Amino acid sequence: MVKPKIAPSMLSSDFANLASEAERMLSCGADWLHMDIMDGHFVPNLTIGAPVIESLRKHTSAYLDCHLMVTNPLDYVEPLGKAGASGFTFHVEVSKDNWQELIQSIKSNGMRPGVALKPKTPIEEVYPLIEDETPVEMVLVMTVEPGFGGQKFMPETMEKVCALRKKYPSLDIEVDGGLGPSTIDIAASAGANCIVAGSSVFGAPEPANVISLMRKSVDDAQKISC
Repeated sequence: MVKPKIAPSMLSSDFANLASEAERMLSCGADWLHMDIMDGHFVPNLTIGAPVIESLRKHTSAYLDCHLMVTNPLDYVEPLGKAGASGFTFHVEVSKDNWQELIQSIKSNGMRPGVALKPKTPIEEVYPLIEDETPVEMVLVMTVEPGFGGQKFMPETMEKVCALRKKYPSLDIEVDGGLGPSTIDIAASAGANCIVAGSSVFGAPEPANVISLMRKSVDDAQKISC
């Protein structure tokens, strides 16, 4: 059985108070902190980079789950490793020629490698990265188009999650985009165990209740097959 990991997306936090927002999420029961790193090229939005990760690391020992929405992820590996990132998830769409080198570099820089794919990318494209001698340790299935928070959940992406869970029962499968109380059950039932949630957590009157609800949904779904 895979463990639930609830990762509030810090993109929805108050960036002027990032350290206190991180502490607030952890006190509400978060397992990870999800950090969206966008370059303004792979996606139109521009967010944070290694300097912000380094600054936040000084205030928390939490697992910093970094999602790289960038065109050249290899350029970010060493800086993020030095900054204190915990996980480094790159997009398969920009790594078809160098993913083996990328995974090796991520691991040698002390981070956990993951691979992400956009909603329209075939799930088969990540299989070689999971089955390699030096594999990725997590797959992130985007449930919205990457680049902006607050988008509507795309239920058709659950077919990919279901296929992954059937093929790799012990794999960490993350979903990101539009996750909240109204969509968590479908994602958990499909097999997702790592849940990224932004506005549904940060915008809730009681974030701890939302985190607890999502964790229970993942726990309850563990024995449900696709």
